[in-house]
Amino acid sequence: MTSLEVPTSQGLALIDWSPATGAGPGPAVAGATVPFVMALTHGAGGTVNAPDLRAARDAALALGGGVALVTQPYRVRGARAPGNADRQDEAWTEIMTWLRSPDGPLPCEPHTPHTPHTPREPHAPHKTHEARTPHQSCESQRSLIVGGRSNGARVACRTAAAVGALGVLAMAFPLQPPARRTRGSEATFPPDRSPELEMAARGGAHVLVLNGDRDPFGIPAASGMIRVNALNGETHSLSKKPAAVTAAVAKWLADLALPAA
Repeated sequence: MTSLEVPTSQGLALIDWSPATGAGPGPAVAGATVPFVMALTHGAGGTVNAPDLRAARDAALALGGGVALVTQPYRVRGARAPGNADRQDEAWTEIMTWLRSPDGPLPCEPHTPHTPHTPREPHAPHKTHEARTPHQSCESQRSLIVGGRSNGARVACRTAAAVGALGVLAMAFPLQPPARRTRGSEATFPPDRSPELEMAARGGAHVLVLNGDRDPFGIPAASGMIRVNALNGETHSLSKKPAAVTAAVAKWLADLALPAA
């Protein structure tokens, strides 16, 4: 595993990069092909060491994918809450752009661009968070799977269309926000967060929701391109049965008919 730093408009992000066999930072290895990249991130106040994130990583690696476990800028700064959702989504989108760019951990396969490349002016500043045109990136060469747990799953859903994700892995998705209580009145519940899952599906992503059947935030309903798997005996932590998480993620990835490594 390699630790990488990624500048974003919201500060530094960290990536723990696990390459597929025969792939990694640096020059391409002859015969080594990475058919897809999976990027996963933590919940609010959490870390990328969560058992479910590690279990999902193992599933992707076994199928020949490269995996990025992303610590978002607000956690790098030491904050526990993500703050403004728009800024959080902006930083995540920039990280995904970098991940599949020539500056990222995987080399671009040799190819002929569809449009002429205009070289950058000498001494022009380079910003990794700037949007790249198709001939400047590796985006068309590898499928992208995004996801995370809890709040991280929400970020992945909201930005799936913007980053061109083929799939979204939403683990411990926090469907129902906590009740609002005011003195002298009954508790009221805000609208649930199912529209975020639907947003990802409308953008063309296949969504797997992986929740515990005892998750106090509830379990979303399956529909269309949204598949739901409730793990028996698990709570919001998804920490009791990592092998079950790995198996569920592996089956879903196989069903996506990803290119062979």
